[in-house]
Amino acid sequence: MRPSEPRTWRRWWALVLTVVALAATGTMLGTGVAGAESNGGVRVMPLGDSITEGTQVPGGYRIGLWQRLAAGRYTIDFVGSQFNGPGNLGDHDHEGHPGWRIDQIDANIAGWLRTYTPRTVLLHIGTNDILQNYNVSGAPQRLSALIDHITTAVPNADVFVATIIPLSNSGQEAAARTFNAAIPGIVQSKVSSGKHVHLVDMHSKLTTSDLIDGIHPTAGGYDKMAAAWYAALQSVSGSIGQPGDNPSGAMAIRGVGSGRCLDVTGASQTNGAQAQIWDCNSQPNQQWTPTASGELRVYGGKCLDVSNRSTADGAGVAIWDCNGQSNQQWRFNTDGSITAVGANKCLDVPNYSTANGVKLQIWSCSGATNQRWTRISP
Repeated sequence: MRPSEPRTWRRWWALVLTVVALAATGTMLGTGVAGAESNGGVRVMPLGDSITEGTQVPGGYRIGLWQRLAAGRYTIDFVGSQFNGPGNLGDHDHEGHPGWRIDQIDANIAGWLRTYTPRTVLLHIGTNDILQNYNVSGAPQRLSALIDHITTAVPNADVFVATIIPLSNSGQEAAARTFNAAIPGIVQSKVSSGKHVHLVDMHSKLTTSDLIDGIHPTAGGYDKMAAAWYAALQSVSGSIGQPGDNPSGAMAIRGVGSGRCLDVTGASQTNGAQAQIWDCNSQPNQQWTPTASGELRVYGGKCLDVSNRSTADGAGVAIWDCNGQSNQQWRFNTDGSITAVGANKCLDVPNYSTANGVKLQIWSCSGATNQRWTRISP
């Protein structure tokens, strides 16, 4: 597939800007401003410092938490101004800020909450107050004030407040334990005043053997955190919706001939990632939302797209930033076919294949089973 000239220019310019930005920061870890991934699910904000960001293991606990949520058939939209993590993390948005203390999070929280309006907040903060020896005795009061600011800004949200994980340095660990000991009382005071605040005992779930550098967890340690968050979320009705809920109106699209689903290759969210068929699995890269303008959206802001606005038989099909052009408009027909409006040709599985990974195309409509599709709940 060769993108059109305007797309080639846009992609080249975006690459230049990316390289400049990476050179300026000296990093290739993929951390930066959020791409605002969204599947329309229940908005959950992972909030905190480098342990939320996933230092040492990019994505951190969010990887295992996302995988558990997906396996449990919960439709969740991680939200926040930051973005990082590997491909098997289905949503990279978060609000984790390496090196930040409670007061620094508090100084920014109102704006973040206005922007992202989370339904649920996962708060793990205080480690840097200990590490920086920053008025440690006042840390519980700062945490209490931060929780008040969160519950004021999003009064209907469930706020899960975790004790901070262990530290290898014995003096810092003693300070962490003193800080943690104050958290249950803080949480109870919020509950007593009618706030939706919940305690998560994270400290007991890890030991210093779960730390890669004395501060940040190993991959296994982060997964223990993921399990603790998941159990806490499941214990509070509504905090992550219900299994099988589909707040976005998204659906899976299954090929009649293949029995496999319309899928974005490698769960990629990159412009030009090809559409294929794959075993139906309810993952975000198989959840398509029809819009009134005829789009088929995935990840919130990407559209199923006929490459280069081609009208030729065999033209490839991929995802691209939604732009309102006719090569991103699709029509569902009564015979089960899906027509690419701009080309007036049908979404087609080449050569009647039924194999995982076969890349899709458009072809002159024939009514054959390799051009017929069934819409199903994801």
